[in-house]
Amino acid sequence: MSLRRVKIVIIEDEAFLSKALYDGLSSAECEILSASDGESGLKIIQKQKPDLVLLDIILPKMNGFDVLVSLKKYKNTKGIPVIMLSNLDRDEDRKKGIELGAIQYIVKSDIELEELSKIIKRYLS
Repeated sequence: MSLRRVKIVIIEDEAFLSKALYDGLSSAECEILSASDGESGLKIIQKQKPDLVLLDIILPKMNGFDVLVSLKKYKNTKGIPVIMLSNLDRDEDRKKGIELGAIQYIVKSDIELEELSKIIKRYLS
């Protein structure tokens, strides 16, 4: 990674998980921005132009799929990598996330924070 701090946006409505992700991913190299609903998250992404987005699906105001569609619609945000991080473990949700442009779909209960950090670093390097 370069000397520039990497920006990651977390869009997650579960406060405990959002804090765990924030605490686990915060470092001298990473600036973490978070939102608890899809609408606010989309605004943060459009304003801050992060290097990566962690996106839940079931969110207040705007679901994660709609956020992803909006991001991929605009030139200035369509290239931002998005990892879907959800409790939904259905094949159709995984397929939909990838078809809409997510680089990876991860079920929350299937991953430890350390492993998620490694995945994020892989996409940012």
